[in-house]
Amino acid sequence: MRLGQKAMEALRAEVTGILKEGDELVIAGDIALGGTAFIVEKEKEFLRQYFSEGFLWDAWRGPSLYGVSRNMIEHQKTMEMDAFYSLGEGGVLAGLWKMAEASEIGLFADLRKIPVRQETIEICERFNLNPYKLLSEGSILVGTIKGEELVQYYSEQGIPAAVIGKAVKGNDRILRSGENVRYLERPSQDEITKFAWGEKWKNSGRIPGKKKETEEC
Repeated sequence: MRLGQKAMEALRAEVTGILKEGDELVIAGDIALGGTAFIVEKEKEFLRQYFSEGFLWDAWRGPSLYGVSRNMIEHQKTMEMDAFYSLGEGGVLAGLWKMAEASEIGLFADLRKIPVRQETIEICERFNLNPYKLLSEGSILVGTIKGEELVQYYSEQGIPAAVIGKAVKGNDRILRSGENVRYLERPSQDEITKFAWGEKWKNSGRIPGKKKETEEC
């Protein structure tokens, strides 16, 4: 079902630019870093039963250690791109849907190519969470005809990045993971809201383990 005019205008205000047929989809920065950091901060006593202090410290500091800084984003914007979106609530799947819907175009993406840290995978498994639907501040989604060039730029900065798919003609939005193929659905609630404390995360004004922007510059 297509969005109404006002809803589409609001969505397009979130996404910079418009995807074009043939654009490569690039993810820079490991996904779900923000959500993982919140979970470690709020559920640390439980997680200590399964993971070392070093493991949890690395997961808590993920947004600073492995995320994309504002300086990198500003530099990257000088490179050729058609669409840009800073991932956040609802994770990478929400970002893919928003960018495709705002551009009124189809896409295919391979979930196995999306950069995600082992800490995130293991912590999500403990709570039966989907990392692709988890708060992903620190990661960005870009549509560009120069996907490999952008991946190389971020790799040189020590940031994981990958071409994960492509924009295609039509309305089909297809996700692949090995032999499994399914359609991309409209975003649902962020996985972090499954926790009793999760409803309050939007109002916290910060992401655990993330330096202030002035410290990153």
